[in-house]
Amino acid sequence: MEVFGSYPLIIAGCLIILLSFIFTKIANRTNVPAVLMLIGLGVIIQYGLKLMKIPEIDFFPILEIIGIIGLIMIVLEAALELELKKDKIRVILKSLLVASLGLIFSLMAAAGIIFYLIPDMDWFTAMLYATPLSILSSAIIIPSVGNLSEEKKEFHVYESTFSDIIGIMLFYFVLNVIEFQSPDLLAESSAMHPMFSFGISICVSVLVAFAASYLLLYVFQFINEGARLFLLISLLVLLYAVGKLLHLSPLIIILVFGIIVQNNEIFYKGFLRKYFHKKKFEVLKRELHVITMESAFVVRTFFFVIFGVSILVSSLFSLKVLGVSFLLLLSIYAIRWLFLRAFMGFDIFPQLWIAPRGLITVLLYYAIPQEYANSSFDSGILLFIIIATSLVMTWGLIRSANDQDIPFIVNPIIEEDTIENQESDTFSS
Repeated sequence: MEVFGSYPLIIAGCLIILLSFIFTKIANRTNVPAVLMLIGLGVIIQYGLKLMKIPEIDFFPILEIIGIIGLIMIVLEAALELELKKDKIRVILKSLLVASLGLIFSLMAAAGIIFYLIPDMDWFTAMLYATPLSILSSAIIIPSVGNLSEEKKEFHVYESTFSDIIGIMLFYFVLNVIEFQSPDLLAESSAMHPMFSFGISICVSVLVAFAASYLLLYVFQFINEGARLFLLISLLVLLYAVGKLLHLSPLIIILVFGIIVQNNEIFYKGFLRKYFHKKKFEVLKRELHVITMESAFVVRTFFFVIFGVSILVSSLFSLKVLGVSFLLLLSIYAIRWLFLRAFMGFDIFPQLWIAPRGLITVLLYYAIPQEYANSSFDSGILLFIIIATSLVMTWGLIRSANDQDIPFIVNPIIEEDTIENQESDTFSS
């Protein structure tokens, strides 16, 4: 067990971050998602541990914690990209409609496939398993669409963010429906109907989100020393955890906070204007954007590597897994084509192919309570869908870049910051 000493683990962690950085650079040049390379690295580590005859380790507790923190950071990172301007209303509405309708119809189609092809699966349990498979992965999409036009890039940022949040709320709604149907709850006259409970949860979550966001932002405008950003993020994580224990929809809190930070001039009007200090707010926004991006990178790195270490690769070669997975893939892209065609016309490439599943898919799959788990559902289906949708996205992005002769952007965020700085310097001079 000496191989798991402190220094070997530190060296391994540092090498994984270094390799993840290199994978990101390769992804920017080739459009091959870094996530696939990270999962591949995890699989290599898995077989390396087997060759060294090291006993299997239960990575699930680590994976769950990293996944939850990663989910918070990714939604916050996405929310900090959402600009609520009049000229963006059209793309916001389109992305919301495509994300919500695509999610619901994909969920129903996937539930039907799982219900009919997997033994001993009732309809609501099939819906519970289908929900994670129907959610787009902003963790994969947002870092991968930097080379697209500004309009298409914005569409994918909005769409994947909406899909994440609506999908997670839908997952727990389905779980509430299943729990409501249990004999113990049916015997209790005080049991609240899932739809009513869901509505209350959303309303309370929105109220808490605005109250907490205004309070935190007011206080942190005046904190200019110490590790204030990590303190702010830890408070957001605390709000998320408490909200989850209270059966709220805590991702709404993270989303609202990020949107208020990014669009502060919209939310600080009237009497609230006196609590708004523009210069301090801009510094806080810039620093928060950087630390969120950096933290999301680190968390995403370890999540997908650990996922690669823990998966069973041999399950990919099961005929049953292949059959169910191909039908799920067919339903994903058929439904996506239908709604993109309906709301966006003929210009739906490469948007059609950008529908990867990733972090939230894995996280929600492992969040299915043990009492509702079905041993007939093979986790290889999950792995196959994640890999296949990422490869399809890769093919679509490469084809789009070749057709339009789009130059690759090595680091679009740095490039945008540089342009903004140049513009501000010109204005000041």
